[in-house]
Amino acid sequence: MASKQNAKILNFIAWLTGVLVSLSVGFAMINGPLTLPSWLGGATLAMIVGWVVVITTLLSVVLAVIKN
Repeated sequence: MASKQNAKILNFIAWLTGVLVSLSVGFAMINGPLTLPSWLGGATLAMIVGWVVVITTLLSVVLAVIKN
């Protein structure tokens, strides 16, 4: 029984880490420290992609909370 509880805790930590990393990358793309090369669209495309990352991450968090 304890191993199942440990597995749930580790799964939650891994999920939370993924959410935090996604939000960090998304906001870095929006604010400018993380950009794309100009031949891939540059800062403008990076900002759009950053918003997509942030919105989809927040949506997945809401759906995960609703599911549980």
